[in-house]
Amino acid sequence: MRVTIERSAFLKALNHVQSVVERRNTIPILSNVLVQAKGEAVKLTATDLDIEIIETVAAEVAQDGAVTVAAHMLYDIVRKLPDGAQLELDQGPDTGRVAIKAGRSRFALQALPPEDFPDLNAGELANRFTLKASDLKGLVEKTRFAISTEETRYYLNGIYLHEVAANKTLRAVATDGHRLARAQVPLPEGAKGMPGIIVPRKTVLELVKLIEGDDGEVEVALSASKIRFSCNGLTLTSKLIDGTFPDYERVIPRNNDKTLDVDTKLFSSAVDRVSTISFEKGRAVKLNVGDGRVVLTVNNPDSGSAEEEIAATYDAEPIDIGFNSRYLLDIASQIKSDTARFQLADAGSPTIVLDPSDDQALYVLMPMRV
Repeated sequence: MRVTIERSAFLKALNHVQSVVERRNTIPILSNVLVQAKGEAVKLTATDLDIEIIETVAAEVAQDGAVTVAAHMLYDIVRKLPDGAQLELDQGPDTGRVAIKAGRSRFALQALPPEDFPDLNAGELANRFTLKASDLKGLVEKTRFAISTEETRYYLNGIYLHEVAANKTLRAVATDGHRLARAQVPLPEGAKGMPGIIVPRKTVLELVKLIEGDDGEVEVALSASKIRFSCNGLTLTSKLIDGTFPDYERVIPRNNDKTLDVDTKLFSSAVDRVSTISFEKGRAVKLNVGDGRVVLTVNNPDSGSAEEEIAATYDAEPIDIGFNSRYLLDIASQIKSDTARFQLADAGSPTIVLDPSDDQALYVLMPMRV
């Protein structure tokens, strides 16, 4: 194999693929990236056996071939080369090493046989549809903060993506048992009849990186066990979480009759300020909601107390209710409107948070005792 490739394009592609490679691997080949040169392009592949990322980069290929080299080491080498550099990858008769040349720099990296590199064969992906990258990003961004990190309830360790036939939408839901985030977009053509799937947290994080700044379209193909996202010469294939997502509709309250409207930025800033002295674990902040105002209070026996009052629109009976401040800030960060709307019932019942400018998103927050 002999290839010449431009440094910035190669670096961008390596940055994408090497991110799925674990720093410590008991299987040596999984620490490597597969580099395949053919025609006028180089294809880079990396996998951790659960996720596979493939990206194709234009290159001058003098001799077709394939090699696997240490992903993070190759990325670090390319990253440290000067802008505008041209790299030459050359694997001669010694198939156990690959030479890298750029200007006056020379490297020789150990290589493993490409035929040993695992193939995350996706099999038959019967459901296929196309989504705007902005729509997919919206679904992910509005819900991923609520993904559970508790490994015992593994079926909550991802985003539940499913069709809602009643209103012809594609819906994303995530919950950790303390909060729930729900977002939806009109059902794309081809998604009708798709199985409900749980996309793992790591896959979600990689997907966010891949579609960042992309304003095109993403091709989605899925089965009950795997999903594939394709855009701009980049393909992300992932196994899905094998489990049953709980009936989340049961935790969304239907009779919250007290409506509180607050300025999103003022509220977020006030929560952030008063929570400075809260317990690291509890992070509880109490909201005393009354006519025309909300008083936010934090009491910490070890460090003191904090209180701040902000104006609000509220005309129901006064209510005292506590929330985890971190969860409040996470939800507030997703609200694009100037106003955040809370629909309350009582101090012990779940609260709904809405973005008045986005009727496709809904958040549910469990209260805390304070």
